[in-house]
Amino acid sequence: MKTFMNEDFLLSSKTAQKLYHEYAECMPILDYHCHLNPQEIYEDRKFENITQVWLGADHYKWRQMRSNGVEEKYITGDATDREKFQKWAETLEMAIGNPLYHWSHLELKKYFGYDGYLNGDTAEEVWNLCNVKLQEDGMSARNLIKQSNVTLVCTTDDPVDSLEWHKKIAEDDSFDVQVLPAWRPDKAMNLEKLDYLEYLATLSEVSHVKIENFVTLIEALKVRMDFFAKNGCSVSDHGLEYVMYKPASKEEIEGIFAKRLDGKTLSYEETLKFKTAYMVALGKEYHKRNWVMQLHYGVKRDNNQKIYKEIGPDTGVDCIYNFAPSSEMADYLNALVVSDELPKTIIYSLNPVDNAAIGTIIGCFQGPEAVGKIQQGSAWWFNDHKTGMTDQMISLANLGLLGNFIGMLTDSRSFLSYTRHEYFRRILCELIGGWVENGEYPADYKTLEKIIKGISYNNAVRYFGFDL
Repeated sequence: MKTFMNEDFLLSSKTAQKLYHEYAECMPILDYHCHLNPQEIYEDRKFENITQVWLGADHYKWRQMRSNGVEEKYITGDATDREKFQKWAETLEMAIGNPLYHWSHLELKKYFGYDGYLNGDTAEEVWNLCNVKLQEDGMSARNLIKQSNVTLVCTTDDPVDSLEWHKKIAEDDSFDVQVLPAWRPDKAMNLEKLDYLEYLATLSEVSHVKIENFVTLIEALKVRMDFFAKNGCSVSDHGLEYVMYKPASKEEIEGIFAKRLDGKTLSYEETLKFKTAYMVALGKEYHKRNWVMQLHYGVKRDNNQKIYKEIGPDTGVDCIYNFAPSSEMADYLNALVVSDELPKTIIYSLNPVDNAAIGTIIGCFQGPEAVGKIQQGSAWWFNDHKTGMTDQMISLANLGLLGNFIGMLTDSRSFLSYTRHEYFRRILCELIGGWVENGEYPADYKTLEKIIKGISYNNAVRYFGFDL
């Protein structure tokens, strides 16, 4: 029996161990999509205790604590940090088979030097150990990024953001990790939201463009794109229920937008037509600017309205949305490719059932402009566990070129989440090592090194074109 989480954790063969320890383990990290707070990076935040690092904004953990019958007081409420940590420790011991069990212990091992395991009985020991460690200078936000071997971070930023903290980081020569904004314009698209007109007023103000129709909405966004580009942005991201395609004439789109400006209620069909026009218009802008477009879809948000009203969004009450017609996603990409305006695109679905559909769609739209121009993104959110990552990579290998995959991203608000890249790389090496051991791929280590290092880091550097 193997010891818990030893150096060959998840690596069952000699080939897998060689691929990981010789090729993957040493590679830097390119964090091209995350939710880190740039202000905390600039101010080099230090954390008072492990609860602040682990539970402060981690809805993954909140969700599991509720599943363990923990009162909300000990999750997002007014309990002490020590009490919250105890409840999390008691929850974690029940999380056998859950990636949170692995992630948590990888973080304890890497950042705190703890080789044991966390449960209700060891909580006091771990609490004291971590809190002493967190007082060291090396455990500040910047130093956690540095010791994780990260070369570049892309945060997630709204078009109206001032990017104040990104500017300050860029001007600070004492920190050599690039922290770049990524464009997330969902609020300008979601015209069904109650606060949409208020948002448009803010967008008008910061862009100096009076938004009075659809054309001026796009003009305002283009102004902000120029501003983001000046601050290093070359990546966009969209959160969608699904990638829709309901085309309409320019006149119809203007009529729909005018109705919303007048405060009138739109039909679902009208909303889809507007969003289609919006996504087509922005896709063309991304192509013009050589930006990468990311499409995250397949989530139904804020299902528990009681928790949503009390706490807000991103609090652990989202689920997989299982309506995503692949034909409409293909039609959307085609609407951009027919005019030679399809940008480099990464497609993520929260529903693992969509793996094969994505794999076949991306093969329809590849081109010589970039290696792997259209990518299937890494297993996302509810899928970034051993089974989900393995299934996503097997599907991509079956239907496309796994060797050109741009690999893992953090998609996290925590400065300790970089062990997810280690987790991913171990799973990657186990998968490919198994194929080699089984005679399904030759023991050609020159090529295997290229593939492993590429998926771990090099492919993403090439794909995004960052200056590293």
